[in-house]
Amino acid sequence: MIDDAKIIMEAVRAADHDRYLSALYAPADKRDALFSLYAFNAEISGIRDRIHEPLPGEVRLQWWRDAITAEDGANIGHPIADALKAAISAHRLPKPAFDNMLEARIFDLYDDPMPSRTDLEGYCGETAAALIQLAAMVLDPIEAPRFAELAGRAGCAQAMTGLLLLLPLHRRRGQCFVPADVLAAAGSSPEEFVNGDGGPGAQRAVAAMIALAREHLAAFEQAAPALPPSLRPAYLPLALTRAYLAKMESRSPLDRVVRLSALRRHWLLLRRASKGWPSI
Repeated sequence: MIDDAKIIMEAVRAADHDRYLSALYAPADKRDALFSLYAFNAEISGIRDRIHEPLPGEVRLQWWRDAITAEDGANIGHPIADALKAAISAHRLPKPAFDNMLEARIFDLYDDPMPSRTDLEGYCGETAAALIQLAAMVLDPIEAPRFAELAGRAGCAQAMTGLLLLLPLHRRRGQCFVPADVLAAAGSSPEEFVNGDGGPGAQRAVAAMIALAREHLAAFEQAAPALPPSLRPAYLPLALTRAYLAKMESRSPLDRVVRLSALRRHWLLLRRASKGWPSI
């Protein structure tokens, strides 16, 4: 079991370093459950990287559905799946949230454009926001429900920023997570956005996406001072969001991956972990 826990922790460290760092600020007895959630998220969000056709990806997502709904106590034989099932049982996490998350990830497997801002916010809600809320339920099941709306704002800000960071990869694949209505308002289209340099419309669309992420981030930061310390680790990745967005405003993320130095990430996380979010 100790070896499996280490395997899962290292999987999160390799695939999702920001969430890995945030989990280290959680109480020791909560970390394994958080790592199982984050490892599960890394597994399903990375399926597109491991397939060549959508159908095998859908099969893999169904495998996870079956694993999660299997009888409690049943051993799956997969370290992440078994750890996740243990966390779901121990912390009474709602299984429908995982089903919704898996359903949302079907979109990742195809090259269909994101239809609208509303669709994008729904996608963010079922993925990043749901993950924050589940992590919060692990940390403090009494306080977590009071901040469900805040988790929605946080998830949208975090997921939109993450999609902007992944723009070079998505464009190489021919994927477009920028909503069609945002692209149209910017004078672009999904086809134009993913081809070549994207044209001037692509830069306007990126600016609109950054503004949308900032809108959700501002709403989160306005209410975040009320977060109890017990829930902070679930929201800690948001400590990096403003810095990522600022860097993308000065350096276009269309063709280059935007990064923050390890020192800066550690400092931002430490500051929010120890002091929380200041009143605006």
